[in-house]
Amino acid sequence: MGIKPRKVIIIGAGHVGSHVGSSLMMMNVVDELVFIDIDENKAQAHALDLYDSVSSLNENISVKVGGYEECADADVVVISAGTQPVPGKKRLQMFDETMEILQDIIPKLKNSGFNGIVVSISNPADIIADHLRKRLGLPDNHVFSTGTSLDSSRLKRVLSEKTGYNRNSIQAYCMGEHGDSSMVPFSHVYFGGKSYEDICRENPDTIGSISKEEIMEEVRQGGFKIVDGKSCTEFGIGLAACKIIKAILRDEKRVMPVSALLKGQYGHTGVSAGVPCVIGKDGIEEIIEISLTQEEKALFDHSCDVISQFIAKADKW
Repeated sequence: MGIKPRKVIIIGAGHVGSHVGSSLMMMNVVDELVFIDIDENKAQAHALDLYDSVSSLNENISVKVGGYEECADADVVVISAGTQPVPGKKRLQMFDETMEILQDIIPKLKNSGFNGIVVSISNPADIIADHLRKRLGLPDNHVFSTGTSLDSSRLKRVLSEKTGYNRNSIQAYCMGEHGDSSMVPFSHVYFGGKSYEDICRENPDTIGSISKEEIMEEVRQGGFKIVDGKSCTEFGIGLAACKIIKAILRDEKRVMPVSALLKGQYGHTGVSAGVPCVIGKDGIEEIIEISLTQEEKALFDHSCDVISQFIAKADKW
């Protein structure tokens, strides 16, 4: 029996889907890449453009457009279908449009024989992933969204800009909704092992003078600033999704903040929210439950409440 190539399907070949594909290729994560899109001409163009770039790589990667039958032997399916972001439009306001699109995708994916792992990007991310999990009938840990992974990347950028420390020396997560109610557990922010609180106490006139609310707001508004400038985000989420998929295909057991179904963790059940998780060949292999301060727990609870309200709406579709 030969070695099975690593195969990823991307449903939705727009700005986000194409950059997920590009990242997977450049980081040598995938052997076969297949795009599925209702706009087949656009998908063909993206696939051909990416396939041309294989000539400049050391690896031989197959890139093409296909139908849902391609999902039968795929390892990972990425859901990045949705409408174009509009400046000023919140992620939760994309709910109805994305849900409408999913009604076409879900039965085709379910009937394809796919039995791998779904990584969803479509917004509102937490609600869409929860809906996909329920409708596809796959194991709970095999369907999840990128959640607060991109928010966490933005958090490290903001912290680096404000403190001067290299972002790769910063350990920090955003949690909760991938949206306006996301929160930062500052009690678990570290700079090379030193806590954020300690650094603030030692530098009261500089780092210590930066408010937590200011940092959180900059992180929350990061995506909207990009959309205002070019009507989409693509590079950051492309790499964030790529790292998650790489952790799956290489069984890395890497701790990453993704939107997982909570089953009592953090005091919540039945809500999908961004929390640190161990990602490996079986998808979400463990939910890491960190201790939160009373203030942080209140913020996380509020974020879960926001998500829960929209999950209830999605359940009626």
